[in-house]
Amino acid sequence: MKNPVFYAVACLILAPSCYVFSQPAEDEVISLPGLSTPPSFKQYSGYLDATGTKHLHYWYVESQNDPDNDPVVLWMNGGPGCSSLDGFLSELGPFHVNDDGNTLYVNPYSWNLVANVIFLEAPAGVGYSYADDKNYTTDDDQVAKDNYQALQSFFAKFPNRTSNPFYIFGESYGGIYVPTLSMEVMNGNASINFKGFGIGNGLTDRSLNEDSAITFSYYHGIFGDDLWKDLQDNCCDGTSCHYYDNKNKKCQLAVDQAHHFMNDIGLNTYSIYMDCYGGIPPHLDRYLVDMKNIFSLKNSTASMKKNWLKKWKFNKQKPLFDIPSKDMINPKNYGNNLGDNIGCVNGTAQRGYLNKPDVRQALHIKDGLPQWSVCSDFNYTKVYDDMYKQYKALLPNYRVLLYHGDTDLVCNFLGGQEFVNSLGQQEKAQRRAWIYKNQIAGFIHEFENITYMTVKGAGHMVPQWRAPQALQMFTNFLNNKPQ
Repeated sequence: MKNPVFYAVACLILAPSCYVFSQPAEDEVISLPGLSTPPSFKQYSGYLDATGTKHLHYWYVESQNDPDNDPVVLWMNGGPGCSSLDGFLSELGPFHVNDDGNTLYVNPYSWNLVANVIFLEAPAGVGYSYADDKNYTTDDDQVAKDNYQALQSFFAKFPNRTSNPFYIFGESYGGIYVPTLSMEVMNGNASINFKGFGIGNGLTDRSLNEDSAITFSYYHGIFGDDLWKDLQDNCCDGTSCHYYDNKNKKCQLAVDQAHHFMNDIGLNTYSIYMDCYGGIPPHLDRYLVDMKNIFSLKNSTASMKKNWLKKWKFNKQKPLFDIPSKDMINPKNYGNNLGDNIGCVNGTAQRGYLNKPDVRQALHIKDGLPQWSVCSDFNYTKVYDDMYKQYKALLPNYRVLLYHGDTDLVCNFLGGQEFVNSLGQQEKAQRRAWIYKNQIAGFIHEFENITYMTVKGAGHMVPQWRAPQALQMFTNFLNNKPQ
C-alpha cells in the first residue's frame, strides 16, 4: 500500500492526473487470455474485504464513455449462490465466452458502454469468494452487511469514484440482495453517492411469486382445465386465490400437481419458449433446488426429497416426477458445485474459461481455491419472504427500476407487476408500450419513484436474451430519461 503522505503530496503536485495514484495497480488486469484485441478501458480484478474473515472477489470494468463522470453500478446475480461472473461473461459484461471455453468476443451491448460496472461474487463461498475460516453459513441480513463492507472496501481502493452517481442492480434472488444492501447503504455512514437501484426478474414477494406463477402457467398452456378447476375449487374463496402455503389438503395436492408440470417435466422455466440445453435434464434435483430457492420449501435438498417421498407414499399415489438415483441428489457427490447448466441454460463455456490457470492468474485469483462453478450450494437461511418494508423505506429517497422478461416462469412478470401496484405509489404515466428501433419492446408503467417494465420475448436473464433492448432500458434509467 502506498504511503499516505507520499500520496497526498503527489496529488497536490500532479492534481490533473491524481486519479492514476488512486486505483489499485496490483488489481489491474493487464492482459486477458483469449481476447484478441486489448480493450480501450481499464479493468481490475481482486478481493474486497467483507466482515470477519470473508473476502469477496470482484471484477470491475471502467466505462467506455467517460469513467470519471459516468455512474458506478454494482451488479449481482442471484441464487442465492450464483456468481456474478456468469452475468459478466454471458449477460451484460464487455466480453463473452465463445463455445470453445478458451476465447472471448466483444459484447456490443455491454453495460460498461455507459457506466463503470462492478461484478461482485457474493456471498463468500460463491465463485472465487472465500472465507479464511471456511465458515459459509449465512443469511439475507449477513449477506447485506458483507456486501456493504465490500462496497466500502471498493471505494477505499477507488476513492476517485466516490463522487460518481452509484446504483445497485441485480436479478433473480437479487430481488432480496439489492433492497437489503440498499438499506445498508442508506443507513450507513460511508461516502457513497447512492442514487437508486434496479432489479430484473427479481424475487420480491414469495407468496405473490408462487400464486402468480400458477396463474401464469395456466394461461400459457402448461397445464389444462381439469387441474385449473381443482385449483379454483380448492384454493380460492370467491374473491381471491391463495396457492402459497394454503392449509387445505386438496389445494396442496393440486398445487403439487401444478408444480409437477411447471418444474418437473423438463420445461425451461427460465424461458418457457426456449429448449433446455442438452435436452430434458434429470428432474428431481433441479426441481428441489428451484423449490428451495424461489418457492415455498425451505429445507435442504436431502430432507426435501425425503419429505416428498413420504408425502406421496401417504397419499398412495405414484410420484408425478421421476426419482433420480441416490447418487444424483446426494450433495456429497458434487460438493458446493450445482453444475454448469442451471435451469437448462448452458454455462459450460464460462466454467471452462474461468478455470483456466492463465485466466485465474490474470484475474489475481487466490491460490488454492476450488474450481469456479456457475452456482454453489451452502448453508443459507432466507430471512425475508417479501421486501415491502425495504421498498417503503427506500422509495422516498431513491429512483427504482423493476423489469421482467415476460417468458420467465421462475420469477414471472405477473407477480412483479402486482408487487409494484401494491406499493401505493402515485402514478406518473399510464401503462404503455415502449419502443426499440420502431418495434414494441415491452410495456412500461411509471410511478412517482418506481418504474415497472416488461421486456417482450425475454426470459429470466434479460441482458442475455434481449441485449439491445436491455442496454437502452438501462441507459435511459441512469439518465432519468423516458423510455
